[in-house]
Order: sequence, then C-alpha cells, then structure tokens
Amino acid sequence: MSKLVTIYGGSGFVGRYIARRMAKEGWRVRVAVRHPNDALFVKPYGVVGQVEPVACNIRDDASVRAVMKGADAVVNCVGILNRAGRNTFDSVQAQGAGRIARIAAEEGVANLVHLSSIGADAGSDSEYQRTKAAGEAAVLAAYPAAVILRPSIIFGNEDGFFNRFAAMTRMGPILPVVGADTRFQPVYVDDVAQAAVLGATGRAAAGVYELGGPDVDTFRGLMGRMLSVIQRRRLVLNIPFFVAGIMGGALDLVQTLTAGIVKNGMITRDQVRNLRQDNVVSPTARGLADLGITPTALGAVLPEYLWRYRPSGQYAAIKNSAKNLKKA
Repeated sequence: MSKLVTIYGGSGFVGRYIARRMAKEGWRVRVAVRHPNDALFVKPYGVVGQVEPVACNIRDDASVRAVMKGADAVVNCVGILNRAGRNTFDSVQAQGAGRIARIAAEEGVANLVHLSSIGADAGSDSEYQRTKAAGEAAVLAAYPAAVILRPSIIFGNEDGFFNRFAAMTRMGPILPVVGADTRFQPVYVDDVAQAAVLGATGRAAAGVYELGGPDVDTFRGLMGRMLSVIQRRRLVLNIPFFVAGIMGGALDLVQTLTAGIVKNGMITRDQVRNLRQDNVVSPTARGLADLGITPTALGAVLPEYLWRYRPSGQYAAIKNSAKNLKKA
C-alpha cells in the first residue's frame, strides 16, 4: 500500500501545491481542513480516492489525532494573517503548531514539515512573527527532527499579494502601499511545495530553511514590476507607518466592536508592525540551493496570471500587435 501524508491546511494557497506534488509522487493524501466541502477541488489531484479532504480543528487534540492516524508524514501549512474569533495568532500559529508536532511524535510519524515565515522572532513587535517563533519552538521541542520552512512573500496564480494590488489598480490612478522601502524576496509557491515534499519524503535534512527567490526588491519596486506586467501607469504612494498604524488601529477596533462581523481586510496594526522589517533570506541561512531547488524568477511567472488585470485583458497582446501593424 502507498504511503500516507496528512496535510493540515492542504486546501490553502501553498497546501494545494504540496498536495498535488505528493499525489504525483504516488502518496495517498489526506487534506485536513475546517470545511471539507470547500476543498473538494483537491480530489482530482490524484486518481479516485487518492486525495481526500477531511474535517479537522487544529485547536482540538482529538481532531488533530484522528486525521493523523496511520500517516507516514505530516505537513502543517496552517497560518493566519488576521485573527478571527477563536482562531487567534496564538491558538493557530503557536498552540496549533505545537499540538500537531506533539501528536506526530506520539503517533510515530516518520517525517514532519512545518511552514513558518521569514522574520519569525520571539522578540518581534509583531504578534504574527512572535507566534510564528513560538510555533517553531513548540515544534522543535516536541519533534526535533522536523523540517521548518520559512518563506518570504509567496507568489503564484492564487496569491493574495500581487493579485490584491493588481486589482486595486482598477480603482484609480494611485496605488497606496505601507512600507514602500521594505525589501522582500518573493518565492514561487511551487518551489515552496517542492521543498515541503522533500521534507515529507525524508529527502531533506532536518532543520530550518529560509526560502526566497532570485529577485530581491523593495515593496515599491515590486509594485513597479507588477504595473509593467499589467500595462498600467499608477502612482505608488507610500503611506507613513504612523498614519498606517492609526488606520489599522481604527479598522481593528471596528472588527472588535462588531464581534468580527465587519472584518478588517485592509490593514491591521500588526501588519503595519510586520512591514517595518525587511523580509529577505539571511546570508547564513540554509535555503533552496541546499535542497537542490533552482528558484523561479518573478518574470517567468507573473505574466501567466496577472494578464487579466491589463486594460484589455487577454486581448492585450493582440491589440499591441495590431498597433505595430498600423505603424508599419
């Protein structure tokens, strides 16, 4: 019988790529999510019955254990960018990560991969980064042989970064950003998935890996690259941190006062704190090269999915070609 992997958060942006790759490797894939009916799209990643979404609440021991039974490998992709009810940073990224690792050790799981983040730091001003660090510590305490992946901003067809800002360009001539001079090292989602598969299949040495692509640029620079791809001219306007902090605090307050009915989907105070720090691979860290993975450049992927934000969408290339014919 083929081996089994349980992927917590396996229907999310990164998790679905890991699930697809594990299925191609011949593994049975158990995709552990809160709402299995919303994750049915993962089933065609393999043959009939090979990839199955199952219900799981990572805040509950019994639930985590039930979907891990019989697994040869475990991958934890669960993370949040904003709290929502009982899904707080601490309950998901610290306690949840520790729970998965502890139960994996108790169940005798052969390999464990934990997805963290560049910038994870117990002393950070950002609760997101503090809980990422607490999660890493809890994982290593329970499962010292874990593979921990720390990606920078992840890009790809379903990303919430370039897609979000490209969509904003349709609203007017100004594109506001917070932390325009903060540096990032975007990494392609399938490169992250490949690294996770190496860890899950035992082909990567235990330890921490920081994952970044070949392109290092500021937030403003990345927006410039995006604007070039979508063929739009916009003024990239930097919002000062203190102004963004006030905005984030006000939006957070509205979310709190409405008990989460009105969600802060713009900018939170914690995200502002996070944007103060560069998000690039440390010179001394192990990375994609140590895993034998050649990182994918932004330019090779962005045009494949950002074309829909061009003024002429899929017809942009045809219109440009027609213009050239007229000039000739």
